[in-house]
Amino acid sequence: MSGSHPHLRLQLALGLVFGAVLATGATAGAWGSEGRPPALSVSADAAARHWVEHSGDRWAAYYSPQQYAVMTEALDGRYAGVGLWVVRSPSGVVTVSQVRGDGPAARASVRAGERLLAVDGRKVTGLPVTEVVALLRGGSPVAGTDVSLTLQQGKQLRTVTLRRQLLDAEDVVVDHPVTGITRIVVSAFTTGTGDQVEAAVQQSAADRGRGILLDLRGNSGGLLEESVESASSLLDGGPVGSYRDDGRTYPLTAEPGGNTGLPVVVLVDGGTMSAAELLTGALQDRGRAVVVGSRTFGKGAVQQPDPLPGGAVVERTVGHYRTPDGHDLDGTGITPDVPVPPADGAPAAERTAMTVLNDLAGLDSQ
Repeated sequence: MSGSHPHLRLQLALGLVFGAVLATGATAGAWGSEGRPPALSVSADAAARHWVEHSGDRWAAYYSPQQYAVMTEALDGRYAGVGLWVVRSPSGVVTVSQVRGDGPAARASVRAGERLLAVDGRKVTGLPVTEVVALLRGGSPVAGTDVSLTLQQGKQLRTVTLRRQLLDAEDVVVDHPVTGITRIVVSAFTTGTGDQVEAAVQQSAADRGRGILLDLRGNSGGLLEESVESASSLLDGGPVGSYRDDGRTYPLTAEPGGNTGLPVVVLVDGGTMSAAELLTGALQDRGRAVVVGSRTFGKGAVQQPDPLPGGAVVERTVGHYRTPDGHDLDGTGITPDVPVPPADGAPAAERTAMTVLNDLAGLDSQ
């Protein structure tokens, strides 16, 4: 896939880092610290921002050099950072939402729930999440440099200095919630994701597994070729979908030889976007999986990155992709076969998915 359509690498990857902002109003991610992007031409910068605001293209976006570097770096499945995620409240309060156990933040005892007040002395309250991420991201080179965070827990204030390091994105996590069931959680389609999904499916088959639970909740997209490769692990060739670009239609096809015997349930929600929706739609249209959860986000845009003087980038929509049955997902998303209202919560969706998979696999519900 990547060999025949290399330009898709960035065209369809927009949602990976910042797509969650569109879906939930908040994003997660911490890749580093304060850094100043190269100076932009004021006229080019202003014109680009004006076009994004008034073009009528719902997916148009402007990225500073710093923001675009974060996105492209994340596509490779690694990032230089401190190992924490942040969210922003409607009032502008920035809070640590998650800390990975093997990162610099964890070693400094940074905890989820602490309020992030400043990065390298710059106040972050009220800043857009993308700007906070850019401050955390830092300049180049990043790994091995320091960043100071001012944090608040209750009435206690503290400042910690962290040294950034290269971290794996851990976009694929595999476990076994019950005997015989392999759960594959894919949080983004970055370099190598397809290989990891294929390896998990093959291992399940070798272990005489009874079913696959493919969890794509909160997956905001990524590299389309990795999505197609993931589909190939569960299909024996045939269509995965198609996309239109410059008036031409290009087919997306699975490689032959994928596993077609293991029952599959795909778990989705309103944060399932872009390449994750294409994978879901392919498995649903081909009758390969039962889809459980809530309606997906509905982002089927093919986007073209246009560089600006100074390194900034404007993304514009140039086409749309469709599922094997010809469904245009943009603005509509995927309706699950077994709906679970978002109000019921994530645990209810997981229980329903397991019940469906147990039924398909001929196992007693657990």
